[in-house]
Amino acid sequence: MPRPRAERAFPPALKRFGQHFLTDHTVLERIADALAPTSNDRVVEIGPGRGALTEVLRPKVGELVLVELDRALAQMQREHYADDPHVTVVERDVLDVPLGEIGGDDFLLAGNVPYYITTPILFHTLAGVLPRRAVFLVQREVAERITAAPGTKEYGALTVNLHALARVENLFDVPPGAFRPPPKVYSAVVRMVPRASPLVTHDERAAFRGFVQALFSQRRKQLAKTVGKYAEDARVAIRNIRREANDKLKTMAKDKHVSQDDERRGHDTIQKTTDKFIAKVDELAKKKEQEVLAI
Repeated sequence: MPRPRAERAFPPALKRFGQHFLTDHTVLERIADALAPTSNDRVVEIGPGRGALTEVLRPKVGELVLVELDRALAQMQREHYADDPHVTVVERDVLDVPLGEIGGDDFLLAGNVPYYITTPILFHTLAGVLPRRAVFLVQREVAERITAAPGTKEYGALTVNLHALARVENLFDVPPGAFRPPPKVYSAVVRMVPRASPLVTHDERAAFRGFVQALFSQRRKQLAKTVGKYAEDARVAIRNIRREANDKLKTMAKDKHVSQDDERRGHDTIQKTTDKFIAKVDELAKKKEQEVLAI
């Protein structure tokens, strides 16, 4: 049996690890239900932190492997489960641990994933032996990206890579108040289940990932070029309008409809006005190109 935790004995949350500990028991139970483990399952939990989800999972599973980078938290978990031979604590960076090495050929995966390394962890999950089912608590924006439909703004390289290997569901949102300390944004729980027939083989995964990322990078560059083309078209149109206005003014001066002084002032006004328009086009184009490249 695990040893009781002392009141206020938790190590402090560390900003460098992006720690926000989930404390809402209802949400914890819903995450466990989404993972749906049985007493025969081995579950790998990424970043157990202070152990809130661990305590919900432990009675439901056969074995638990806890991967924790924070030394103080890892030691706390070792002490808490010292008498439980079915709980193993791995004090390492999860990105340095092949999940199949600690989970075996058949395991489930769960974790409250730090926001700043969510994408690397998701790609790491896809790199080796795939879990039979995975449930992650991630930033809501990431959940929207990985479940995005083709053609939407959120659809990108991460979406394609995940969907090539697994079916992904955005299950429910989690408000900031469910955490201690509370993050500044909403979170969401997502579930991934590997496809029975993945679109790429195990040996093709690394090459496929690089190919997809290159494609979406090229898409950004092409969009930026398109923005530049529209801007150049606008500049040409403004210069054409300027030339036509100047030609019209010259004709009016030639026909004595305006004086030479008025003609000079008219040419000067046309030049200054169209220069302002071109400068505005340049400003807007540069801003839009930066936005596109940041996608």
